[in-house]
Amino acid sequence: MMATPESSGTSARRHPLAPLTVTEISEACRIAKSCGLVDPAARFVWCALDEPLKGFVLAWDGQEFVRRVTCAIYDRAERRTVLLTVPLDGTTHVEAVDIPGSQPQLMADELARDAESIKVDARFRAALNRRGITDMASVYVESWPAGNFGLEVDRSGRRLGRGIAFVLDGPSANPYAHPIENLVAIVDRDTGEVVEVQDGAVVPIPTAAGRYDPEFVGPTRAISVLEIRQPDGPGFTLDDGALRWGPWRMRVSSHPLEGLVIHEICYADRDRVRSIIYRASVSELVVPYGSTSLNHWWKSSFDAGDLGLGRMLRSLDPGCDCLGDIVYMDAVMVDEEGRPITIPRAICVHEEDHGILWKHRDSATGRNEVRRSRRLVVSSTVTVGNYDYGFFWYFYLDGSIEAEVKLTGIVVGEAIEPGARVPNANPMTPELAGVHHQHLFNFRLDMCVDGPANSIYEVESIPIPVGPDNPHGNAFAARTELLQREAQARRQAAPERSRCWRIVNHASSNSCGEPVAYDLIPGRGEALLLAQETASIRARAGFGAYHLWVTRFDPRERRAAGDFPNQHPGGAGLPAWVAADRSIVDEDIVLWHTVGTTHFCRPEDFPVMPCEHIGFTLKPFGFFDRNPAIDIAP
Repeated sequence: MMATPESSGTSARRHPLAPLTVTEISEACRIAKSCGLVDPAARFVWCALDEPLKGFVLAWDGQEFVRRVTCAIYDRAERRTVLLTVPLDGTTHVEAVDIPGSQPQLMADELARDAESIKVDARFRAALNRRGITDMASVYVESWPAGNFGLEVDRSGRRLGRGIAFVLDGPSANPYAHPIENLVAIVDRDTGEVVEVQDGAVVPIPTAAGRYDPEFVGPTRAISVLEIRQPDGPGFTLDDGALRWGPWRMRVSSHPLEGLVIHEICYADRDRVRSIIYRASVSELVVPYGSTSLNHWWKSSFDAGDLGLGRMLRSLDPGCDCLGDIVYMDAVMVDEEGRPITIPRAICVHEEDHGILWKHRDSATGRNEVRRSRRLVVSSTVTVGNYDYGFFWYFYLDGSIEAEVKLTGIVVGEAIEPGARVPNANPMTPELAGVHHQHLFNFRLDMCVDGPANSIYEVESIPIPVGPDNPHGNAFAARTELLQREAQARRQAAPERSRCWRIVNHASSNSCGEPVAYDLIPGRGEALLLAQETASIRARAGFGAYHLWVTRFDPRERRAAGDFPNQHPGGAGLPAWVAADRSIVDEDIVLWHTVGTTHFCRPEDFPVMPCEHIGFTLKPFGFFDRNPAIDIAP
């Protein structure tokens, strides 16, 4: 089942956060091209809804307004990045903001150009010949974000890429199984010039095919059919991004950089619709590698800021990516020419059974009461080169919210001498090692617990020393500390203390006279950045140093590593913002939660790694006056 907003056109009566349509993006790009503020040959990097101010959205009652679209545009000839904000009201009053010294996200046509430029370079071909590779049709070149390490080439002001190569061993080959080791090309993306070719020691190309298609794997194991049916149809409605399921209310859309975004998450508590989160998304994702080898030491891709998670959304397959009675949403992006691209089935919404919700059997009467738990699932999947990420938001009947990332795909390995061992990598086959690396996700949670004026406490369990307050040695307590300013609110998880963070609204009380609250509970995925303080990635991905950051809301502060981390020298984003050390008590606050995993590869990760799961939970703590799921029908 599909839910698409296209029939709504560009009507200003649509909700301020309704997803952009093909019509709206077409019109915005037409105006941007003809406004005279950029060269007609400039390239469109992305287009996104220019979200109205939070106060306007929260107060919106259906009045007419002008929807606007922001277009990120790159002028290759002038090496210029500009943001054009285009009104969809029939006028041509376009606002232009130049972003000097920045490099916007990479574009698909650039990646293809990079590969061709590298493949025809004489130095690169000579390096291949030295390895016995003469058939250029069998060579696959992949261009990566270049990073920034303070080297002379990094200071040149060029728009750079670093290219590595693989051998294709036939149709439908898995190139990542056959890396060409110790060979890197640095290319100027604007001119196509190969600036440098770095050629090291020759290592044999791994021979294991690494194929994962069923035709190659051989006989497949059949498992019994599992069907999930809802004879009455799904228990939710999805209309132009507005999603309703039982007590839950929210708005769903996609953003070119952040991918899946959920706005205005609310819970209908009897006769009140109560706000919990205004906006939730992945603000950044970085994958730093921990090897010193030529092909890998520089790898540190910012998959949101360098590439754009929404631009890499993939269509979901019914019965595989999602199972059950499903409703899909398309996503509309833009290509480099300013033409809309529709990604069908980019977002999946469905329900899942989740075991027991609550249960009690009365021993005296024998009466047994039990209720089944069910959750609403909103999900999407992106493919970033070799890796695939599934982003899942779960909403439960008891008011809990869970965010989960499922990591799968293919490990980019290091070719090794057969049977050898190399530093900073583990063998996956006798000829291929998986390089140590990390995946660090930063979730931006614009909280709105019963309204935007919130505070945050750190809560942890502590044992009470034996004495008058604990004569038997068994007592323990919860210690709470109000985090008052941004610099103080850079925090680490502490699972041994059951540490969590409580978002409180002091102006709203429950029946016990306590302020209503939600707890942010760290879960699977408490890895933090392991690179040394002097490493380039420390400056560029500063958010990875802490599990929690808290800032006072500023609509300009949207991405943890800054808006344009591509080739940025570092220091942007959260480290720069918290330097202001603003008060965060009874303020409109944003939580930035880093979850991550450190991947030490293993043979079981070849040729495709099984899903790894990381995430966190938001759980009501005194937000409700009783179990909010007590009224579920037997």
